[in-house]
Amino acid sequence: MTKKVDVYLASDHGGVKLKDHLVKYLKDKGYDVHDLGTDSSESVDYPDFANKLADAMKDKNDSFGILVCGSGIGISIAANRHKHLRAALVNEETSAKLSRQHNNANVLCLGGRLSGDTLAEQCVDAFLTTAFEGGRHQKRIDKLS
Repeated sequence: MTKKVDVYLASDHGGVKLKDHLVKYLKDKGYDVHDLGTDSSESVDYPDFANKLADAMKDKNDSFGILVCGSGIGISIAANRHKHLRAALVNEETSAKLSRQHNNANVLCLGGRLSGDTLAEQCVDAFLTTAFEGGRHQKRIDKLS
């Protein structure tokens, strides 16, 4: 039996609805899902949840993260402040795929007020099933640290 992939999810209040949808979606697909909150639409600060995800993913090189805020912009900026995270803000499936193939992204960022459930599912599927190509891309990744 193959090991299940760990996926950590977190959001602020602007992304909680989409995050909750994706938690259920991923559980139904058999992923090991870790919901790090927030759990309501009460206003919270997105950097706190990006930091929570970064702490949870520390030393877990084979795991993935998904972060959601209203636009996806703020939470992606916050996530990329952590050296072990490579967060990619995507708005469609091709970018999700390329973020894995070329950038070895380990965190997918989405805008809860910009992405519908179906589009978010397509982005998540592409992100979680696409492998990093390595090769010429690895030397570029090495320059990020």
